[in-house]
Amino acid sequence: MATLADSKPSGYSGESTRFFTILACIMSLVIVAGFSIQLAMGRSSFDVPWPYHVHGVIFMSWLGLYLAQHLSMASGNKALHVRLGKLSYIMIPAMVAAGTLIMITVAQRTGGPFFFHVSEFLWSNLALVWLFGGLAFWSLKSRRYTGWHRRLMLCAMAILTGPGLGRLLPLPLMIPHAWTITTVSTMIFPVIGMIVDWRKNGRVHPAYFWGLGLYVVVFLATVAISHTGPGMAVTEWLIEGTPGADRPIEAFLPPGFSM
Repeated sequence: MATLADSKPSGYSGESTRFFTILACIMSLVIVAGFSIQLAMGRSSFDVPWPYHVHGVIFMSWLGLYLAQHLSMASGNKALHVRLGKLSYIMIPAMVAAGTLIMITVAQRTGGPFFFHVSEFLWSNLALVWLFGGLAFWSLKSRRYTGWHRRLMLCAMAILTGPGLGRLLPLPLMIPHAWTITTVSTMIFPVIGMIVDWRKNGRVHPAYFWGLGLYVVVFLATVAISHTGPGMAVTEWLIEGTPGADRPIEAFLPPGFSM
């Protein structure tokens, strides 16, 4: 498939590398800003169980690697880019494992943020972290074909901007659609890439249709499953007997809450 879109291993053009580097910096800034602002406002704390810390270290390490990969290519240091890329084969499974662990931990500890439906939050997050892993590995397998490689990784990274964007948006005001709004908001990054492709080349690279298409399908499927009888049963089974089961399954505003 990659050979149909890129008939031979392509090089890195300065212009296109610049675009992907800028977008990588913007996505990273969104993630860091979301967590930093909530921490500064006292809504987040480091006084949390160990899975949060493990997840945080692995997540930020991946973010650093992702930025380093773009900056190394932007500076023309392809050898460093290749060497750093080998770390991805370790980091991606670590991200998926840590992401799975933290989703289960959060669901059992608090049921997730109050402005999200517990079952939607659990099912969709779990599926999307695995989709991130799948798209990221597909990107690595396509690394000889630059068009596929960088666009698939962009789609994978868009998924990870959700926690950052969710901390920047006024989600309590968006109940009961807070989860949908957050997820759709992350899709703006691949859409920007598609617009740039269209304006520059007169066509959109198929990697975007695959990456964003899978993202949309997985999101819609998991939201639908989360509201079915079996989906709700799995959610209730997972949080049964934990503090997460004490909150309403639906999104809600806590008594006395104010923005």
